[in-house]
Amino acid sequence: MQRVTALIPAGNEAHQIADAIRSVLWADEVLVVVDASSNDGTQAAASGIAPNVRVVPHEFLSYASQKNWAISQASHPWIFALDADERPDAALIAGVRKVLEGSPDSDAYWVSRRTHMLGRTLRFGGQSKDRVIRLFSRGCRYQDRPVHEEVEGYRTIGTLPGHLDHHTFGSWEQFVAKQEKYARLGAEQAHAEGRGAGRSDVIFRPLHRFVKQYVFRLGFLDGVPGAAAAYLGAYGTFLKYARLWDLGRRSREASGA
Repeated sequence: MQRVTALIPAGNEAHQIADAIRSVLWADEVLVVVDASSNDGTQAAASGIAPNVRVVPHEFLSYASQKNWAISQASHPWIFALDADERPDAALIAGVRKVLEGSPDSDAYWVSRRTHMLGRTLRFGGQSKDRVIRLFSRGCRYQDRPVHEEVEGYRTIGTLPGHLDHHTFGSWEQFVAKQEKYARLGAEQAHAEGRGAGRSDVIFRPLHRFVKQYVFRLGFLDGVPGAAAAYLGAYGTFLKYARLWDLGRRSREASGA
């Protein structure tokens, strides 16, 4: 049996970190890496749950660097990565165990993710196609980028059964704050890569995002939660490109162009 560390990065997640930990107590080790600047009691809430849980504070620089540092601290050769708002279902847990009971034929595995929002499981709007890499060998790492970092360094990749349930919406304030944070990081990343944005990007990219998600990908079939997801996605897109335009404007002014 291959041994596995369940890895949970967390920052200001006191309200849900205990449930996240309990969902992966089947792992040989649960490593919770807490953003050292968290101020809501996350570290205390994560501590003392079970003997195989290890809680370590670490200075947060970026999502990728936090996860890569955590991987280097893991005790076992396999990693099962989990965000604080995610829960593996029974079929996924069984799939992980089956892979690790033998000789894994891949060194990374895709996991399908189900998004829950406003009391509903989103089945349209592109949500049903969401998948992420969550089980991988410890030799893999996350891409060094500020947002939307992906696992890299694997040679072969497989797919696990079951789902990861993603409870992305805790409150309106929390979700909007997350959209704004990702928009800022995405704009900064694009700017650093030499990309810019113009008036058409600021106007039409959010509109395109909404129409694609709500109309062409049938998000309207998910009722009010589907509409909220589409509008909030468009809002995040607007913020990203408006910020990117502004970063370009500031750079031009600073250079005298």
